[in-house]
Amino acid sequence: MTRLLWVTVPYLAFTSLLLGHIWRYRHDQFGWTTRSSQLYERRLLRWGSPLFHFGLLAVLGGHVLGIAVPASWTAALGVSEHAYHLLSVSVGTLSGLATLAGLGILLYRRSTVPAVRKATTSIDKVMYLLLTAALGTGMLNTVGSNLIGGGYDYRATVSPWFRSLFTLHPHPELMAATPISFQIHNLVVLTLLAIWPYTRLVHVFSAPLGYLTRPYIVYRSRGPARPGAHRYARAWEASAPPPARR
Repeated sequence: MTRLLWVTVPYLAFTSLLLGHIWRYRHDQFGWTTRSSQLYERRLLRWGSPLFHFGLLAVLGGHVLGIAVPASWTAALGVSEHAYHLLSVSVGTLSGLATLAGLGILLYRRSTVPAVRKATTSIDKVMYLLLTAALGTGMLNTVGSNLIGGGYDYRATVSPWFRSLFTLHPHPELMAATPISFQIHNLVVLTLLAIWPYTRLVHVFSAPLGYLTRPYIVYRSRGPARPGAHRYARAWEASAPPPARR
């Protein structure tokens, strides 16, 4: 069971993440979008979207620093374990709360605005459920285990286990020894990664480079009609016959 959960499942999730994006890009480029609902409602979106996106960027940055960077590297830079722990807990708590607040606003908007609710697909509901579970268990680990529970050194277990997957010499026994909240968090995140290519989350890997070179779009307002505004026929309309001469 240990190897199944912490070797087989991660590799299956990574395979789905990689091949799923390739398949989606080759067969569904027109569906590679966030399916924006900004036209339906803007007030709640104006608050929820920045909180969620900027908070999530900070959360992901903290995960990269804490999991991908070994403790020996930060120690070599002169960062003590106490200083790292203090920075990790404080920044992780603030960014996690911001992300949860933004997600809460977006979910409230999606459930209370009829047009946005109708535009929500079944895979969207699964994605939001997994996002909520991932953020909730992450906050439980950050606040519950590290801030209230006295602290847990995940960089001695979770981090080396994760890095070992990419060296093709996995150490599942490291994850098996972690608290249950960390195990649930990792399984939820792996499930989210597995379904990632089949959701609107694919937009994370899109860069609108075309906007740098495309020509300007000219917008003209449709104000009240002015005298002589319709003197000339539109290009798609038949020209009016000339007036009869007297």
